[in-house]
Amino acid sequence: MPGLPRPITVTPAPNHAKSRRRRETAAAWAYVSPAVLIILGLGVVPVAWSLLLSFQVDDLVTPSRWVGLDNYAALAQDPHFAQAVGNTVLYTVLYVPLSIFFGFLLAQALNRRIRLVGVYRTLVFVPFVLSATAQGVLFSFILDPQFGAANSLLHHLGVSPQGFLTDPAQALLVLVGITLWSGTGFCVVVYLAALQDVPPSLVEAARLDGAGTWRVLRHVTLPAITPVTVFLVLWQLITSLQVFDLVYVTTKGGPLGSTTVIVYFVWEQAFKNFTAGYGAASAYVLALALLVVVIVLRVLRRPGKALR
Repeated sequence: MPGLPRPITVTPAPNHAKSRRRRETAAAWAYVSPAVLIILGLGVVPVAWSLLLSFQVDDLVTPSRWVGLDNYAALAQDPHFAQAVGNTVLYTVLYVPLSIFFGFLLAQALNRRIRLVGVYRTLVFVPFVLSATAQGVLFSFILDPQFGAANSLLHHLGVSPQGFLTDPAQALLVLVGITLWSGTGFCVVVYLAALQDVPPSLVEAARLDGAGTWRVLRHVTLPAITPVTVFLVLWQLITSLQVFDLVYVTTKGGPLGSTTVIVYFVWEQAFKNFTAGYGAASAYVLALALLVVVIVLRVLRRPGKALR
C-alpha cells in the first residue's frame, strides 16, 4: 500500500555463510568420526593388512619377509588344505539344502491356526539363539562315546555304541546334524514371514481354478517366496563356509583332520603353527570363494527379474 515502508531484506554476507557451513561440517564430522574410526580400525585396516600379510612369511614374532605368490602356490600343493576344502564343501552341500528344506517344511506346518502354535514356533527357534560354544559343550556331553546319553539310549535299544565325534567317518556328519538342529530355526522364522506375505487372493484364485495343494504350492507359493529362498541360500552358504566355533569346541579339527574346515585351517596356521602369512593366504582363498558364490547367485537371479 502507498505510504507504508517497504520490508528490508537482509542478505547474509558470503563470509558468514561460509563460516556457518564450516561449523556444520565440523559438527557433522564430530558425530560421524567415532563410527568411521571403528569401521577403519576393525574393518578396512585389518583387511588391507591381512592382504599384504598373505604375500609374506610372518611368524608374528620376527620381521616378515616378502615372498610374493609363494603362499598361494604352497596352498595349491598342500594336502591338508585340500582336505579342509573338501570337508568344507561336503559340510556346505549337506547343510545348506537340508536346512532350507526342513525350514520350509516346518514353516508350512506352523503357518496355520493350531493350538499352542506360538509355543511350537518358539521351541523351533530357541536352538538358533544358543551360541555355537554352548551347543558344542552340550553335544560333547550327550555324544560322549563312554558316558554320553546317546550311547546309553542306543544300548537300551540293542544298538552297538557309536563313536560320533571321535569317529572319522561320523564326525563331520554329526557336526552337520548339530548345526541343522540350531540353524533350521532361522529358516523357519524367515519362511514363516514370507508365507504370511503370500497374497491370499492368489491362493483362492488358484483353488477356484481347480488347483490342488501341490499345484498351489508349485505355481503360487514357491514363486512368491523365491527372493526369500535366494536370500536364505546365500545366508546359509556364508554361514557354512565360515563355520569355526562348533569345530573348535567339539573336535579341534579331528579325528585325523576329518572335521578341519577352512576357517579352522586358517586359525590353526596363524595362531597354532605361527605361519600367519600362510593363514592369511588361505583366508583370502575363502574370501574369493564367497565372492564367487555371491556373483553366481546374482547372475542366476537376473533371468527371473527379466521375465517379471
